[in-house]
Amino acid sequence: MTQYILSIDQGTSSSRAILFDRDGNSAFTAQQEFPQYFPNDGWVEHDPDEIWQSVFATVTEVLSKLSPDDTVVGIGITNQRETTVVWDRATGKPVYRAIVWQDRRTAEFCQQLHADGYEAPVQSKTGLLIDPYFSATKVRWILDHVEGARDRAERGELAFGTIDTYLLWRLTLGQSHRTDATNASRTMLFNIHEQAWDEELLKLFNVPASVLPEVCDSAADFGMCDARLFGKAMPVLSMIGDQQAALVGQTCFKQGMAKSTYGTGCFMIVNTGDKALVSDNRLLTTVGYRLKGKTTYALEGSIFVAGAAVQWLRDGLKLIAHASDSEAMVESINLDHGVYLVPAFTGLGAPYWDPDARGALLGLTRDTGIKEIVAATLQSVCYQTKDLLCAMEADGQALQSLRVDGGMVGNNWVMQFLADILGTTVERPRITETTALGAAYLAGLHAGVYGSLEELSELWGCEQRFQPELAKEQRAQLYQGWLQAVKRVMSDTVLR
Repeated sequence: MTQYILSIDQGTSSSRAILFDRDGNSAFTAQQEFPQYFPNDGWVEHDPDEIWQSVFATVTEVLSKLSPDDTVVGIGITNQRETTVVWDRATGKPVYRAIVWQDRRTAEFCQQLHADGYEAPVQSKTGLLIDPYFSATKVRWILDHVEGARDRAERGELAFGTIDTYLLWRLTLGQSHRTDATNASRTMLFNIHEQAWDEELLKLFNVPASVLPEVCDSAADFGMCDARLFGKAMPVLSMIGDQQAALVGQTCFKQGMAKSTYGTGCFMIVNTGDKALVSDNRLLTTVGYRLKGKTTYALEGSIFVAGAAVQWLRDGLKLIAHASDSEAMVESINLDHGVYLVPAFTGLGAPYWDPDARGALLGLTRDTGIKEIVAATLQSVCYQTKDLLCAMEADGQALQSLRVDGGMVGNNWVMQFLADILGTTVERPRITETTALGAAYLAGLHAGVYGSLEELSELWGCEQRFQPELAKEQRAQLYQGWLQAVKRVMSDTVLR
């Protein structure tokens, strides 16, 4: 008999279900992509039912691999953060598609809040900058634009949740309406110092308290997955936003430890311990995780487009057939080919926070070919990480090394260039599925499979270290070219 932990990793472009054993090894994995919808410029939506169906299908598939004597001790959920769902409490039916974290439709409202002087008070409570990225303005938009939604919300008929909350509702057949502190901290409605929904913020964004879920620790008794779904009842023991889950999966439990995840976007987080540091460089203060009522904070930089840029090469430009083709294509290219891609397809995230910026390909000549465009796309991810590192260092958070994970880290060329442009050691772990692993670790911690965070730290192992090899002068020259390229795409309002 083998004990497993089921991790549900619900991402921006696909859902995965993974069964982990006690040592953190993935025994069985299933993955399913789902459609993306772009109804207007800068709008990004998902169908919540299609997300649920992808989760249901992948969980069903991995559970079918179990032997009769095997057991699932619990479920951990990790999710794309900020993506917003509002649904009917009686039927579970969403009143509108999920508005995705990348969506920029509320940019004008956010600009008005800036102009009215709300940035400082919002940041002091939430650790966040006012931006369409976060859930608050998305909830407001749904309630204001779906006929009858605001009245129904006021009557207590509707529920709001990020994807973790929506999945929990479906898994428990409507019995649990809960979230965890990490996901709550990304809504722009949650006071991260008091660890509670904030009445002043609810009033500012015109969101009724009746729609909000209960906020729990990241490892807790969230509810029981109903036996009618998968043939067995299973407790949901952890919920945590995807980037914080990767922080846990990388076992960055000590202050100053940092990880960077390369998925659809790129997210760098450094553990700041029990102090919620305020960034002077437009980074975000957020909840890293909350266990047994104790909050660990983090400083985060968010990049909207990383792996999504490679998807664009594949699906939009059709320059590559598979994402994995990119590495061989650029292996022999000179790093200073002169082409820069700024992938501001849905605006720029940290440290620029320019929702009106749009992407550009700069430095093209008659000599430019597919290889240069592919290389510029891959390098753009590393340059954006350098932006975050510079901001963190300016905030007093120096890094000795960086632990990396996510789909792109299997590309050795990208990892070497990342080490080169950062000028720091990049560590790729033995297990790169750290987002799903983090949720599994927390579920196992709550189930008693693991005794402590220290025990989890002992499970982490490095598969490969990439050391910087680029001369300091060339590093500076390449990065200066990137900064000039970014300046070319930024909107006039931000440049002023």
